[in-house]
Amino acid sequence: MTAVDNALPDVLVGPLLRRISPTRLVMWLVASRSLAMSLVLRPGDRDEQRFNVNDHHQRLPIGRHAFIYLIDVRLPQALPTDERIEYDLRIQTTQGEWQSLPDWAPWLCYEGAAYPAFVIASRHHRLMHGSCRKPHHASADGLVRADQFLSERQQAPTEWPAWLLMTGDQVYVDDVAGPMLRAAHTLIARLGLVDELLEGATVKDSQALYAAPESYYQREALLPDITSNVALRERFFGGVKKPVFTSANASNHLMTLAEMLAMYCLVWSPVPWQIMTPDEPALNAKDTENYRQEQAIVDDFVAGLPQCARLLAHLPSLMIFDDHDVTDDWNLTAEWERCAYGHPFSKRIIGNALVAYLLCQGWGNAPDKLNPLIEQATELLTETGPLSISQQDALIERLLRFQGWEFQVPGTPALIVLDTRTRRWRSERSPKHPSGLMDWEALMEMQQALLGCKSAVIVSPAPMFGVKLIEGVQKLFTWVGKPLVVDAENWMAHRGAANVLLQIWRHSKTPGNYVILSGDVHYSFAYDIIVRRQKQAPHLWQVTSSGIKNTFPVQLLNTFDRLNRWLYAPWSPLNWFTKRRKLSIHPRDPSGASAGERLWNASGIGLVTLDDEGRPVDIRQLDVNGNDVVFPPPR
Repeated sequence: MTAVDNALPDVLVGPLLRRISPTRLVMWLVASRSLAMSLVLRPGDRDEQRFNVNDHHQRLPIGRHAFIYLIDVRLPQALPTDERIEYDLRIQTTQGEWQSLPDWAPWLCYEGAAYPAFVIASRHHRLMHGSCRKPHHASADGLVRADQFLSERQQAPTEWPAWLLMTGDQVYVDDVAGPMLRAAHTLIARLGLVDELLEGATVKDSQALYAAPESYYQREALLPDITSNVALRERFFGGVKKPVFTSANASNHLMTLAEMLAMYCLVWSPVPWQIMTPDEPALNAKDTENYRQEQAIVDDFVAGLPQCARLLAHLPSLMIFDDHDVTDDWNLTAEWERCAYGHPFSKRIIGNALVAYLLCQGWGNAPDKLNPLIEQATELLTETGPLSISQQDALIERLLRFQGWEFQVPGTPALIVLDTRTRRWRSERSPKHPSGLMDWEALMEMQQALLGCKSAVIVSPAPMFGVKLIEGVQKLFTWVGKPLVVDAENWMAHRGAANVLLQIWRHSKTPGNYVILSGDVHYSFAYDIIVRRQKQAPHLWQVTSSGIKNTFPVQLLNTFDRLNRWLYAPWSPLNWFTKRRKLSIHPRDPSGASAGERLWNASGIGLVTLDDEGRPVDIRQLDVNGNDVVFPPPR
């Protein structure tokens, strides 16, 4: 592995805008050293506001030359809403000079603009949303398409989305291309990211893992191999033998905390790619061919990172995990949990992914709630040498027990982001059956948050109302004891969770209008939903946008789409065997699709515009090919 030169830029990633309001501004970045910074805000014709960032930040070391910063400024003077507000993050160089953001990151400014900017929306009137951004998927990047959308509206601040909602799988920890893993290892060495000891693994520490012959395309051989894992290791689907972690593509599964932190840097910023030149590892002929094919796709992904970074510097983003942020099938069944958490190495891998999520995603969602966890992470990471096993295990144990990843954003309509991964309603019938996506207590907390709201936007990583045929196939595999084969996790898969969810919609004091934004499934669709036979019945809209850079197998999805229309037509008696028979569901047909098609299968980003009552007046998918796919109301 070779480095480009010895000099490191001051800022490696960011800034990313996170939570913003008229009186608070939260930003996240990764620096190569301790920085003195100042923030200048220029709200239109008003006087600019200046802040010494040293008084408004937390810094967390993740390596010799890498520090995560969370800048959290409480504003003494409220900023205006619905106006373009320019900002400059100035950095003091090692020579003592002050450098403006356009000088150290010119790609973060739109053409004709002197500085980057943001807009604080007076209400949640427009939301950009998407999930599933896999760098080595053979398509363009939906975040590049989102950046193009924003670039065309620089002088129309009221048309900017209020939020960029990233609804899961922001990174793929369990499905990694060889060139991405090689880049992660090169970056780890370049920045001196944290080392750790690997208890229960076949290698003793992180450095031994990186040097192991099985480190590329053979990581299944390094995963835990114990009797309790046999049920997970010996699954077959499509001719693929799946390992203890049930992704079919776990041959490069990330394992160490440093690998996961490096991955976040590599998918959010062009700078890490500019400070290193990963060389090709020694591989056999088959893996070499695969590596080079993946390299071409990764190169295209990297070429779009300046636009992605620019988008993240202009739109405030909120993020919630789904399974691939940690590992495929994460907590899908009680049996999966028993196996995966029953071995110290597999537990460490899952825990490392949660630590990385906390530092890179969760912290910016709700800093006040998560700061106690950050304090414990800081104690772990400030130690010299390899991470303390006892401290690392203690932090992981705390994160696995933590019940507070969900969060809310005040405003109109209410914005509620759900954790559908760590508070599961485990099946009482069989530990091998799918768990409910939220347990009774979590669902009651959601209902409590909804009481008194006139309208609400709910972010659920998995669609609350999916494709009936696909859910039927998942149910069939559950009956034969193979839910992991088809990722049988949907809201209707667990009877208790499904019934409570439907009762919430029927509650007289919950909102009249709900918009549910989801991802996960690698295709996009929209439903209009009404509760049957109820006075003042609430209206619901399920809007799914997936993926940002991922798609479903084309022929298989076309077959599912066609069969679903036939088997579950409005007159079909099969509808009475579903848990949704008390709901009237009307799919929207996407523009540009063939007659009758309801599922849109292409990478892109979703965009929903809401009226004053929280009802969607425009639902569309910004396709990576440059088209706007509109989902008009059903006739």
